Amino acid sequence: MSTWLITGCSTGLGRALATAVLAHGHNAVVTARDVSAVQDIADSAPDSALALALDVTDPAQVATAVADAERRFGVVDVLVNNAGYGYRSAVEEADPVDVRRLFDTNLFGAVAMIQAVLPGMRSRRSGAIVNISSIGARLMPPGSGYYAATKAALEGLSGSLRKELEPLGISVTAVEPGGFRTDFAGRSLTQSATAIPDYAETAGKRRKENDTVHGTQPGNPGLGAEAILTVVEAPDTPAFLLLGSDAVAGYEAAVEAQLTEVAKWRNLSLSTDYPPESD
Repeated sequence: MSTWLITGCSTGLGRALATAVLAHGHNAVVTARDVSAVQDIADSAPDSALALALDVTDPAQVATAVADAERRFGVVDVLVNNAGYGYRSAVEEADPVDVRRLFDTNLFGAVAMIQAVLPGMRSRRSGAIVNISSIGARLMPPGSGYYAATKAALEGLSGSLRKELEPLGISVTAVEPGGFRTDFAGRSLTQSATAIPDYAETAGKRRKENDTVHGTQPGNPGLGAEAILTVVEAPDTPAFLLLGSDAVAGYEAAVEAQLTEVAKWRNLSLSTDYPPESD
């Protein structure tokens, strides 16, 4: 039995993961900004679940949540940074206040949680951190530049963090889901107040009023949750995990396109070195 602390459990993948963790016999600290949104999960498993109010942008709440989790269950074995939301806007259209809030939640909130759990994990020389990213970090769709930037930054952080923690017995995995049938593209999705006509055929097509994808995404949150449990419990926990057929296809196409471009410009890239020193 291990203890999982999962952020953003009110809906979607976070809620599905909390339910799966409990079904597998583990302890779960389930969190949301409004604790009433997750109280039913805790009520369903009073001996192994703890519901807490947590806004990951509030340092005091972050510290309190980790302390309460450790007080109740002794340790936090697995941290899942799932809290986050989408934001759609052409880069030019965005309100700087909206962008700061997005980064504060999707990136800096995860950093705060990581820093809060690591002292305990380091002292035990064990633990797992799972950072929920998005295939958007790889595909970089028009209209999702800021959201993709938060997730790309989270993945860069995850890669370095894994190298720092692997010698200490702590794993780090970045998870890139594709489209899952959750509320992400519905109530949870935000966008800029401004819409510039010149972007109507690029970023504009992804605005909420023009998006027809919500409710038809291929990903099953319950199966995604089971996949996350599988990799965390695996002896060779991966650094990176794609979730969903669309994520796999999108990732492979993006990598192939990048490799094609690298090959096209390879000679120019190589030409920027100093020439070899002659004897």
